[in-house]
Amino acid sequence: RLVESGGDSVQAGESLKLSCTGFGFDFHLYAMGWFRQAPGKEREGVATIDNYGNFRTSNSVKGRFTISLDKDKRTLYLQMNSLKPEDTGIYYCTADYGRGTSLLADEYKYWGQGTQVTVSS
Repeated sequence: RLVESGGDSVQAGESLKLSCTGFGFDFHLYAMGWFRQAPGKEREGVATIDNYGNFRTSNSVKGRFTISLDKDKRTLYLQMNSLKPEDTGIYYCTADYGRGTSLLADEYKYWGQGTQVTVSS
């Protein structure tokens, strides 16, 4: 089970930090990540991190978003800086066993319920 939090409505240029707490699986064996879905668009990968600490960030957020994982707290984070209106969407936390740092949604089995991020210009 994955539970996201931290979504909000903000102005362009502001920051947000999303959190995702996981239950029922071994954080040391699973890859995790953040995906987002804007209205009328497909779900896209934002940032992922594997069980070795390797991470990947999509080009659209590189330099602005940072993914991190606190295994002791069983929590995944996404620090989002310099937010833009095009970052608006529902942000989903995902996890799966040994998925590396893939940014393809089809490769992940477990998903949270999502948290809404709205960025106004």
